[in-house]
This record gives sequence, C-alpha cells and structure tokens, in this order.
Amino acid sequence: MDLVETLNQQYMKSELPEMNVGDTVRVTVRVKEGNRERTQAFEGTIIAKKHGGINETITVRRISYNVGCEKVFPVHSPSIVSVETTRRGKVRRAKLYYLRDRVGKNAKVKERI
Repeated sequence: MDLVETLNQQYMKSELPEMNVGDTVRVTVRVKEGNRERTQAFEGTIIAKKHGGINETITVRRISYNVGCEKVFPVHSPSIVSVETTRRGKVRRAKLYYLRDRVGKNAKVKERI
C-alpha cells in the first residue's frame, strides 16, 4: 500500500486554492485541437465535490445562453492549468443539486463575507 500512496502523492497538485461547495470558480483547462493546444476557461458554481485524494472531482455548473451546463473536473488532472476562486458562497449543504430546478435570481448563491 505504501507504493500506491507514494505514487498518489507524486501526482497530486499542491498549489490548489481552498474551494468549497457554493464557491464560484474559474477553471482553466488545456484543450487539444488537432496539433494545436490552447487554454479555455470555464467559470461557474461548484455544486458538488466527490471522492478525495488523487480521485477528487468537482462539478461546476453555469448558465450559458439560458441553458444550464455542468462539467465534472478531476482536480489533480494534468490537463487542468489552474483553478481560481472568484467568489465565496454561503451554503448549508454538501450537494447543491437543487440549483438545477431554479431559474434566474433563485439560482444564485449568497456570498460569504
């Protein structure tokens, strides 16, 4: 088991910001198109965090063109360039799946000061 743990520690990112459910984050991802490579930002609210350690994932939701879009990002993936927390959210539960049914101002999360 020590071998598995050492491999996990080797590939885990250490410079991640503190991010919790309800926070608004900007995830910058490295996208490969053919032989070119570029970065693309995805900004939204974290509605779920799952697993832990090297397998940790966050589900980020945003509304674009009046359609809800969710993406699941493995936090320690090498394709993720950076994760920036832009706004802290004040929530009382671990999973914010109820935001899927909300529209407009009801879909907002209060800001924690």
